[in-house]
Amino acid sequence: MPRRLAIARALVIVCAAVALAAVPTTRAGAATPTAELKRYTDRVLEVLRTPNLSPAQRRAMVRDLAIEAFDMTETARRALGPHWQRRTPEEREEFVKVFRDLLEETYVSRIDEYGGERVEYTGERVDGDSAVVRANIVTKSGTAVPVESRLLQKGGHWLVYDILVENVSLVGNYRAQFDRVIRSSSYEDLVKRLKQRVAELGEKPPKPGPAPAQR
Repeated sequence: MPRRLAIARALVIVCAAVALAAVPTTRAGAATPTAELKRYTDRVLEVLRTPNLSPAQRRAMVRDLAIEAFDMTETARRALGPHWQRRTPEEREEFVKVFRDLLEETYVSRIDEYGGERVEYTGERVDGDSAVVRANIVTKSGTAVPVESRLLQKGGHWLVYDILVENVSLVGNYRAQFDRVIRSSSYEDLVKRLKQRVAELGEKPPKPGPAPAQR
């Protein structure tokens, strides 16, 4: 995956991650999807810009925010596609955990490469309890990478379940990969491979991030 796409996806995951940070509702109901994302994006960016944090500390703080915002069960269910229905409750619980660990090791760890990119929200579409929030990740050089967050409303908050970067779906990409492995081998082999991949990624030392952007 090209570096700019990986960084864009990581930034969207992290910026979306603050959506569940106790946004109060109004008389008219819950805050809009964009309002929830925009209000708390600054909290994540503040972590990324805070000096004197080690890569491990910064990653842990970002991870904690990300866990709250994603509906990981929904994300995992969609990523597994039709194979989800054939899994036992215990298998589903295990798969959600392994998939969450994979996303963390693959994307959240890349937050250490943050280089001053910013998020510009450009629109939203709400259809009942589902929504799409569109934005651009803008680099310091002015390059804009279009991104799209897909959310579901649960418990009065909007939870992210998929992210598209330049029209490439996070869930769709994994679903295609998982389906190939299961059809050519087995579900058990897929889980084994995912655990091995998580272990391999976890052994890599975090990369030192660039100096925090000056305000």
